[in-house]
Amino acid sequence: MDEGFRKPGVAVCTKVRVLQGYLVGPRDAMMGIMASLSRWRDLLGGMRVRILAAVIVLLAGSSVVSILLLRGALLERLDEEIEANMHRETEEFQTAADRLLPPDRARTEADLVAVYDAYFAREVPDEGETLISFIGRDIYITESATHAVPANELGDTVRYWLSLDEYTEDEIDTSGGMARFIAIPLRDDGADGLFVIANFPAAEREELTDAVAAQALIHFVTIVLASVVGWFLAGRVLRPLNTLAETARVISETDLTRRIPGRGDDEASRIATAFNDMLARLERAFATQRDFLEEVSHELRGPLTVIRGHVELLDLEDDPQERASTTLLITNEIDRMNRMVEDLLTLARAERPDFLTPEPVDLEMWTHDMLRKASMLCGRTWELEACASGVLWADSQRLTQAIMQLAENACQHTDATAAVRIGSEVHGGFVRLWVHDDGPGVAAEDAERIFERFVRSSGGRTGSGLGLSIVAAIAEAHSGYARLNPDTERGAMFEIFISTDLIREQSKLSSTASVLSAD
Repeated sequence: MDEGFRKPGVAVCTKVRVLQGYLVGPRDAMMGIMASLSRWRDLLGGMRVRILAAVIVLLAGSSVVSILLLRGALLERLDEEIEANMHRETEEFQTAADRLLPPDRARTEADLVAVYDAYFAREVPDEGETLISFIGRDIYITESATHAVPANELGDTVRYWLSLDEYTEDEIDTSGGMARFIAIPLRDDGADGLFVIANFPAAEREELTDAVAAQALIHFVTIVLASVVGWFLAGRVLRPLNTLAETARVISETDLTRRIPGRGDDEASRIATAFNDMLARLERAFATQRDFLEEVSHELRGPLTVIRGHVELLDLEDDPQERASTTLLITNEIDRMNRMVEDLLTLARAERPDFLTPEPVDLEMWTHDMLRKASMLCGRTWELEACASGVLWADSQRLTQAIMQLAENACQHTDATAAVRIGSEVHGGFVRLWVHDDGPGVAAEDAERIFERFVRSSGGRTGSGLGLSIVAAIAEAHSGYARLNPDTERGAMFEIFISTDLIREQSKLSSTASVLSAD
């Protein structure tokens, strides 16, 4: 009983496996076919193939047109030469006949013989040509050149020519092929004669066709060689693009070190160079971003630690004064964090094109305003050291933010007896703005890094380390720069330089506006 049930089960399983093989096999085959078609589609649809196809089509088209035009021109020239030769021989025969045939009596066979003998003594048939002279209905003299059909093979054609009574120039299909002929009857009351010039151009046409075929073969070989050379040249030209695509596929946010090798100074090499420059900028940007995030996390960790520690102690503190002191400390840390976030937001916005809102700025009036605003920050001796005149095309609020930041730094790092000087001037192609204090100054080792984010002076300067970075960002947004003057003997002089092109641009805009308003 078990055997009876086991065998059908085995049979069923076998059928299922066979059925699965039948279903899966074609699917795998179909997938393979689709993959092959995809590879061929990618190959045939590639730029390299399209460039090569365009070159081949242009070369083949120009070759076909040139060969057809050449063949037509050669055939036309051959027909013209045949016609010219036949007419020349006709004129020479007419000249001999007019000179030797008697005009005042009937012609005799001797007269015709004299004409024929004189003509054939000097003339030789051209290639493919047959000359035939008749006296009565009999051939007297006939001569045939190479590739011409002899007169004795032109039975029906000869009978046709003998039936002509007048000068005839025509084409006729003979037993030896198509022929062009000129028939000149010599008839009067005496002996009758006939002179025929027949030309068989088939052999010359065949030679011409062979020459054109040889030329076509040369064109074909040239196209093949040009295609091979074009294939390799297209590969050479497109290799940087392929490398660019491969490099772009493997690049990630953490690996921007790959570069495309570029040689020479052609277009492809310039593309590779431009792409490498872009990768370098991206690499620097990502590195700056990583450093920035690390610095931010490090700087925010301090206030957050302080806040968390004091919040945990706040519930354990019973003294109201201590609780108030702790709350004030937490509030100060939150304010410090809030200012740090605002400063970070300002630095982030400095990279955007809408960071500035430029407008005409009267330098003289703006400098006086800066002195008045700065004098409200702290009790120092504030002085106006110099004041420029002119109109600057700039964002007055951002420039005010920068000068106020420098003035605030001066307040933080000087005592009440110090003097702080503010000034502006146009010098050396730049508008120069500065804040000069009598404080302890900046150490030499800090001077070059003082404008970097989260960098604090080792000489005791405190703060978030972002204020001077904001000053530098505002200066750079105005196509300028910020620096610490290295030649200051006492204190610190922070300077902002803005290109005077902004002044000239505003002057042009003002002139244009004046003209428009006048119109």
